[in-house]
Amino acid sequence: MSLTDQKKYTQPEKDELYDLLSNHRRRYVIHFCKRADGSISLSDLAEQVAAREQDKSVAELTSAERKRVYTSLQQTHLDRLDEAGMIEFDGDEVELTDGAAELDVYLDVVPEGSISWGVYHLGISLLSAVVLAGVWVEFVPTGTVPELGWAALILAVFLGSSVAQLIQNRRYRLGDVDEPP
Repeated sequence: MSLTDQKKYTQPEKDELYDLLSNHRRRYVIHFCKRADGSISLSDLAEQVAAREQDKSVAELTSAERKRVYTSLQQTHLDRLDEAGMIEFDGDEVELTDGAAELDVYLDVVPEGSISWGVYHLGISLLSAVVLAGVWVEFVPTGTVPELGWAALILAVFLGSSVAQLIQNRRYRLGDVDEPP
């Protein structure tokens, strides 16, 4: 019987999930566990987290850098994730639970230099409202494009944006990219 089967799993509250994800080391743990696609040893996990934090390769890490992260994960972060039902941690091996899959909806990963999808959709909504208002007051000529054509064009823009957002969200999930966000 696994550790998860022994515990009664209850869905953590949103505030608890946000608190869990507020720490970069816990996000890195989830990311690297997802990349492992199974269990990962605490020492390997600590090396990967330390390498990410120090922006070095694992081979370039000092033993002090490894130990600092190892101790922090062992004494604080893994216990918190285990208590929340996101991982199974038995002292040496770490593995994600099914509860960790629920975390994706709380992470809107925005690549550096990009805007969030919420801001993007607000922008195209405002632009669409301006265009439709222009058509309504006959400021925008409807001779070449009929009124229904403008509405269809706006619908196509929103459909294309939705498909692009779906693709990007799947591409930038924790564990699905090389570097954790």
